[in-house]
Amino acid sequence: MEWLTIGAFARACRLSPKALRLYDELELLRPARVDAATGYRYYTPVQLEQARLVAWLRRLGMPLARIRTVCALPPAAAADEIRAYWAQVEAETAVRRDLAAFLVDELAATPRKDTTVLELRYSAHSDPGLVRPANQDTAHAGARLLAIADGYGPAGAPASSAAVAALRFLDTADLPAGNVLNLLADAVHGATEAVRDVAAGTDENGTTLTALLWTGSRLALVHIGDSRAYLLRGGALFRITHDHTVVQSLIDEGRLTAEEAGTHPQRALLLKALTTGTPDLKLHDAEPGDRYLLCSDGLSGVVPDTTIRDLLTTAAAPDTAVHSLVDAANTAGGPDNVSCVVADVVETAARPAAS
Repeated sequence: MEWLTIGAFARACRLSPKALRLYDELELLRPARVDAATGYRYYTPVQLEQARLVAWLRRLGMPLARIRTVCALPPAAAADEIRAYWAQVEAETAVRRDLAAFLVDELAATPRKDTTVLELRYSAHSDPGLVRPANQDTAHAGARLLAIADGYGPAGAPASSAAVAALRFLDTADLPAGNVLNLLADAVHGATEAVRDVAAGTDENGTTLTALLWTGSRLALVHIGDSRAYLLRGGALFRITHDHTVVQSLIDEGRLTAEEAGTHPQRALLLKALTTGTPDLKLHDAEPGDRYLLCSDGLSGVVPDTTIRDLLTTAAAPDTAVHSLVDAANTAGGPDNVSCVVADVVETAARPAAS
């Protein structure tokens, strides 16, 4: 049998001897033989393929523990695991990219000197649907805070109510001159603790949370779970949240189409909820004429996006829009609680400063 010293093996696979010793200690890439007298490590050419795989995965930034998992899988399953890892990286990178773009805009922006201001006009409506015995959704619309929470488990209704109640102080709080995301993140931490108190230490009870905080020119978004936020701008509908569900992860990995996801048996299975994961935080610049929709999956699960867009486009006011959307969900069978919040960004004349 051909033996390669650790130095020769390191050169062949482009891993340093130091890295090889670390991977040996972690049982990630064990040498084929260790000399009992000298302690020298020896490898075989057959191990080069696994060593190169480890090197490539390290270049991707994959943690060592996950590399160990990949290396133990057969090729097809290993490919699926790498695909899932990269989908997660891209999703996390997108969140950081949005935050970086906000910081660049915030630092480079020229103060506005016009005589108009923007404000929200809003409405919320929640309905138990036609099948569920109780409503576990909570919806809130205020001058600054828009929020939807969809509870689950025996204490789902108290959980969603506690989450939204913990955020309601934002309607009247003084917003910081700096990054409003910090304020929102702190508020969400309080909401998480409130839900934990209601859930009594069990993951059986919990809630999703999707909320927007109005700053006067921007909307700060927090999102976790499968409730959604949409933006209607210029007649086009954009989804500005990403579902934290099993089926969405399968779509991201290319293992499921959006059409197949609609009938998947695990379509309601969450990957993250308020007490079991880290929420997404983003900032959105607002423009006059924008219309925002927050909704629970009782709407998005049964009403197509094309119909949602049409109803949002034709409704004259937020109050008309939320009732039309809830009616559409119930017309489609109303299998779940359905809640909607609609808010319009409108221009108003600035009030003159007091002399």
